[in-house]
Amino acid sequence: MIVRGGTIVTPRGVDKADIAIAADVITAIGLNLDEDGEEVDATGLHIFPGGIDSHVHFNEPGRTEWEDIAHGSAALAAGGYTAFIDMPLNNLPVTTTVDAFDLKLVAARRSSKVDFGFWGGLVPGNLDQLEGLVERGVMGFKAFMCPSGIDEFPACDERTLREGMKHIAELDSILLVHAEDPGMLLEPKGPTARDFLASRPWQAELSAIHDAIGWAQEAGCRLHIVHVSILASAAFIHAHRESGADVTGETCPHYLLYGADDLERLGGLGKCAPPFRDKAALMPTLYGGLQMVVSDHSPSTLDLKRGDDFRKIWGGISGCQSTRQLLLADRRLELPLVAALTATNVAKRFGLERKGDIAPGSDADLWIVDLNHEDVVRREDLLYRNPFSVHEGQKIRGRTIRTLVRGHKPGQGQFVRPEK
Repeated sequence: MIVRGGTIVTPRGVDKADIAIAADVITAIGLNLDEDGEEVDATGLHIFPGGIDSHVHFNEPGRTEWEDIAHGSAALAAGGYTAFIDMPLNNLPVTTTVDAFDLKLVAARRSSKVDFGFWGGLVPGNLDQLEGLVERGVMGFKAFMCPSGIDEFPACDERTLREGMKHIAELDSILLVHAEDPGMLLEPKGPTARDFLASRPWQAELSAIHDAIGWAQEAGCRLHIVHVSILASAAFIHAHRESGADVTGETCPHYLLYGADDLERLGGLGKCAPPFRDKAALMPTLYGGLQMVVSDHSPSTLDLKRGDDFRKIWGGISGCQSTRQLLLADRRLELPLVAALTATNVAKRFGLERKGDIAPGSDADLWIVDLNHEDVVRREDLLYRNPFSVHEGQKIRGRTIRTLVRGHKPGQGQFVRPEK
């Protein structure tokens, strides 16, 4: 295949060139390539590296009435993504054992439309499973420093985290943490959105990140902070990276688009943890402070997002289909930065050496998109098992013309594992 006449977007810049593909891999890039094969006319279109969403909850096996791999991966492909890494919860059984990993692998091989990897879970009592999970090919491990909301996936106390970090470092893997200090979280005083916000103060996030980075440095463990919601956290991560700590951080579109004042208006659709803070604060941190933007797609049925008592509403955002288009709608973000935040940085951090870039030798994972197209998120366009989202009505930019997974139409995803 030759993709001709498109404008290629990578973190290195924006250039017009052809792309030659053979045996699932990019073989050449340049103007007017003299190659044979199926011709794809990309004139007037932009070509990004296929996106990698490293933070999704596709809930299979187990809670497939909330979401499943077939629907979730189809939604990702529609939004320009060619790979995902699934979290160890909210599926059942949770991915904290080798046996649970094997069950999930069978499900994903059966139904994923794009390439996929898995995070293992670190919970009290499963240290003996970590080595086997690494051998199976997990991308790393996820731990909660506070209750996860899922009884089957308990939080780690300090001792478990420290022991887990030492073991994960010995295995040359990486730990992801949901960072909120449980000692600073409160029981909501009432049923309202404001009560919920007051129960999860921003200081709890910063305190937990402080502890996690300190413990990880002592253990020599690579660390990644998920869904950063405040400027102070991003600045703290950045300062420690600058001083040599092996730590990265991510945020999500909903922390860029919504603030605490929006939660009452959005209602249950906007409930997540940590909650919305200050939508104006985090955008500048994407230029160096934070390394990636992911969806944290954590869906449920619509009934679980409704009710008069905010304490009983499911906390999770459905959004993986729209991540790139939402970012592109903000003209302050340069195109190479969007490519880095949603693909290249993810691949580099988590050891997916052949993904996340448009270069000879890389997998032919491409998003061919019309950036002249502007619209809004519409429920009828969403491909989730339960097609609704807090992002409905938000401006988006970019219409997917074609998504290529290793040079092919999405349809049969392959398991990927870290290469280093």
